[in-house]
Amino acid sequence: MSYTLDRSFAGATLADVEARTRAALAARGFGVLTEIDVRATMKKKLDVDMPGYLILGACNPGMAHRALAMEPKVGAMLPCNVILREVAGGVEVSAIDPVASMTAIPNGDLKRVAGQVREMLAEVVKDI
Repeated sequence: MSYTLDRSFAGATLADVEARTRAALAARGFGVLTEIDVRATMKKKLDVDMPGYLILGACNPGMAHRALAMEPKVGAMLPCNVILREVAGGVEVSAIDPVASMTAIPNGDLKRVAGQVREMLAEVVKDI
């Protein structure tokens, strides 16, 4: 089982795909709570150059509330990370598959919520 939902954008720039990703997330009720510019961090901390790589920590408050009500420790697995990375010829977007990430938690109701979030994130990736 893959643990991400992926889509590639040939010839696209990171900035363009980032803007499109943020818009697609917002259209599905997700906000971006955290942002990590991995390229800048690696350069600052290790003096290593690497292609563009952003991690967006996305959250749908309603779904997060439902999940936390069912399993208070699930917050250790939130928010839903979406990565954007420069690859040869374009940009790749990968969103976490919440169903895959929740397999460690023995809670059927939570797995159903994860399935709903997976569907939402799949639509986000499709809509970028």
